Amino acid sequence: MLDRIKASLPSLAPAEQRVGKLVLQDPRAFANLPVTELADRAHVSKPTVVRFCRSVGYDGLSDFKLKLAGSVSEGVPFIHRSVDADDKTSDVTVKVIDNTVAAFLKYRNDASSFALDQAVQVLAETHSTGKRIEFYGVGNSGIVAQDAQHKFFRLGMNTIAYSDGHMQVMSASMLGKGDCVVVISNSGRTRDLMDACDIARKRGATTIVITSSGSPLAAAGQIHLTADHPESYDRYSPMVSRLLHLLIIDILATTVALRIGESLQPALREMKHNLRSKRYT
Repeated sequence: MLDRIKASLPSLAPAEQRVGKLVLQDPRAFANLPVTELADRAHVSKPTVVRFCRSVGYDGLSDFKLKLAGSVSEGVPFIHRSVDADDKTSDVTVKVIDNTVAAFLKYRNDASSFALDQAVQVLAETHSTGKRIEFYGVGNSGIVAQDAQHKFFRLGMNTIAYSDGHMQVMSASMLGKGDCVVVISNSGRTRDLMDACDIARKRGATTIVITSSGSPLAAAGQIHLTADHPESYDRYSPMVSRLLHLLIIDILATTVALRIGESLQPALREMKHNLRSKRYT
């Protein structure tokens, strides 16, 4: 909700912009204060406060405050807070954590269960047939791809991860019907990943893409797991996007493990037993 208000500010009248900035400054206070106090704080008239609420898509002040209270009830701000150069360590800590938690909660509310079910079904079927599951990503997404391979190979799956564009294209060229490729990208505009996804799909493999809405990669994959967040994809060191992608991988791995069922337990117990010798007592 606050993301929508922030995006709408430039199109609003100056007086309504002041109301919008008041909301973004302290959404909890706005949801609880009477209209007279809100008008005084924003230096506008009471009708302007109501007009602002309607301009951003709500029926009026009561409807706006009800929805606003729901948006901020989780205890974290639903708006991206950039880290500033003069921030103290405590400020950076709060902002980074708040950004991440807000992105996770937004994903929880917006995630498509249908798309996740589709992806889980394909991954589980690939496991049952012993076909290949490959994870592609570059840069930070390449690290997520490696994490995904680590999680899924423990489920007894035939998996591998590639972060090199040439290797992705060569490996995709060797895939066939029944195989599966999971392509991970923050921007959804990386040429190497687009090429590998296209090749894999033409070879008959099922393509699952984890990326932002409206990107070329989102349209290229057969199953799109949306990973939208307030962080710009051209930032040098993405944080929220990487953690969101890791979260989606965790959801997939956990659900696939549940689909496999009890047959997975003996192998996991043996793996845990064999790892004990690698630790100090």
